[in-house]
Amino acid sequence: MPADIGRVTFSSRLPCPGGLSETALQVDLVVPVRDEERGLSRSIRRLDAYLHGQFPFTARITIADNGSTDRTWPEALALEADLDLVRAVRLDRPGRGGALRSIWSQSDATVLCYMDVDLSTDLNALLPLLAPLLSGHSDVAIGTRLATGARVIRGPRREIISRCYNLLLHATLGTRFSDAQCGFKAIRADTARVLLPLTADAGWFFDTELLVLAERAGLRIHEVPVDWTDDPDSRVHVLATAAADLRGIARLGAGLALGRIKVPELGQAEPPGARLAGWPAQLARFVVVGAICSVAYVLLYLLLRGSLGAQAANALSLLATAIANTALNRRVTFGIRGRRHAARHQVRGLIAFGVGLALTSGGLAVLHAASASPSRTAEVAVLILANLAATVVRFALYRRWVFRGPARPAPKHVLNPSK
Repeated sequence: MPADIGRVTFSSRLPCPGGLSETALQVDLVVPVRDEERGLSRSIRRLDAYLHGQFPFTARITIADNGSTDRTWPEALALEADLDLVRAVRLDRPGRGGALRSIWSQSDATVLCYMDVDLSTDLNALLPLLAPLLSGHSDVAIGTRLATGARVIRGPRREIISRCYNLLLHATLGTRFSDAQCGFKAIRADTARVLLPLTADAGWFFDTELLVLAERAGLRIHEVPVDWTDDPDSRVHVLATAAADLRGIARLGAGLALGRIKVPELGQAEPPGARLAGWPAQLARFVVVGAICSVAYVLLYLLLRGSLGAQAANALSLLATAIANTALNRRVTFGIRGRRHAARHQVRGLIAFGVGLALTSGGLAVLHAASASPSRTAEVAVLILANLAATVVRFALYRRWVFRGPARPAPKHVLNPSK
């Protein structure tokens, strides 16, 4: 269930949503803020000037103060009094996700949008972001810093974390969108009304959660490469946010796998595995999953090798990564979702991994026969080569046997037309 975001206060100048304007509102642009008194006025005035001078649709700027303890709220009220496109909303609990869910759920606009208060994204990307939603071409739109054409200025630490996070989403949840965390997104209001009640996160993971649900619902997600300049004064705590995101991935993945989160089909969803049917696409994803599991396998082997013999450490490491590998390939490589036949797939996957166990164990045996005390480096090199050899056989088994459905029984009676 969605988290409780507490009391919501609308400013006195504007009524609550539902009667804000006699003109149909096309875009509600929400700017979530918390303790942003220093840069709030500069950013909102810049955004207001852009909407007045270059934006062809009716729009409103909603400042969403979620739990500020400084003078952000009085500053928001002053901006509302001075600028005709601005309204201020105060939520007494912090959390960007909770603020967006609350305001979007009550908005009367056709398209709902949000951007970070630091305006790291160039405003020239706003129209390309919103136009496909207003025209009905797409249902969700996101700015991406990781696609061809994007120009990004930020430190290597954030760049690496961002890319690793999105790669993890691809591997664990089978996502296709390129950038889950860019603070520049929009969604059609009719779509949001269906998906928002399914979201639970009140913080930074809200973006990812909503995108995964939209993709599972078969909706079209439009991506816009953006020019992005990282704010050096950002208040985001990277490590705490990363930990919260990992918990969110685990919760969301478990909810979808166990059927606790039921996503309706809202768009023209592809049949299961349709986009992955061709072997080149399957092979590419199989290689990515294999690389991730190989790294995990080597690290686990080195961890266990300190207290176990080489063969025991190899067997335990291979077993653990075999289970993870089968689950990831089932979802990511072959596009199979849900629990049906999951146990059978795991059993067959373990049999397929028996090939890997035989090859790696054989390789270790040969190495130890040739040298009484081989180095750890030599052991790891032999294991990597043996796993590469097993990969080809395992991929063939996955395609031809592990993830194939049960054979249809032959009919008991066949009519002979000649009789």
